[in-house]
Amino acid sequence: MRYSYRLLVLALGLGLHWGHAMAVENASQATPPDAGSTAAPAPAVSLKGFRSAVFGADEAAVRAAITKDFGIAAKDIAKSRNLTDRTDVLTVKVPDIIEGGGLAEVAYVLGYKSHKLIQVTVVWSKATDKDMTAERLLSNGEALRNYFSTAGYVPASIVANAEVKDGILLFRGADSEGKTTALMLHGVKTPATDPKQSAQPFAPDGLLLFYLADPKTPDVFKLPSGQF
Repeated sequence: MRYSYRLLVLALGLGLHWGHAMAVENASQATPPDAGSTAAPAPAVSLKGFRSAVFGADEAAVRAAITKDFGIAAKDIAKSRNLTDRTDVLTVKVPDIIEGGGLAEVAYVLGYKSHKLIQVTVVWSKATDKDMTAERLLSNGEALRNYFSTAGYVPASIVANAEVKDGILLFRGADSEGKTTALMLHGVKTPATDPKQSAQPFAPDGLLLFYLADPKTPDVFKLPSGQF
């Protein structure tokens, strides 16, 4: 399975462009704590980017961050061009970003006009790791969802465990500036072998983690209004 790095468009619940459109069909907002709860509130999260790679960094700074974070040599950082968005993408393969989680592909997207970091995408799948299993994808997804759920995202921005067209939106949340994290378990419902069986088992084939600097007005190429 190979994904293109189309930038996400997040609106209302979540609209994902990941090879094809995905629309939220059923979303559950996080429940706020009871008014009488004595539990200490989570500190407010502030999304800066991914590890040492900060939003707004130029290509040289992103490359330096990749080397610092993962010890990857310059020759092993692949660069490609997204012809639709007209963004540049730096891609690396990284083992065990989650301990025991398998080999992941990390993509750093540089904006169309700014040429600065606007998005980071992390993907786990059979394409990134031939030994990847559905069980490992589920485990990775659960670990990340649990982590994000207590990280201090703006409560009103949080969506969790929402069924979407091609999978499950495990988590989506934003910080106070609108920078957004989204975690998507991609997969299909397998056909039931028994005609009497109404439920269709979900078969995950990829886990996708996105960090977005500006999901509402991304720095990507758009045709000017009125030209066609």
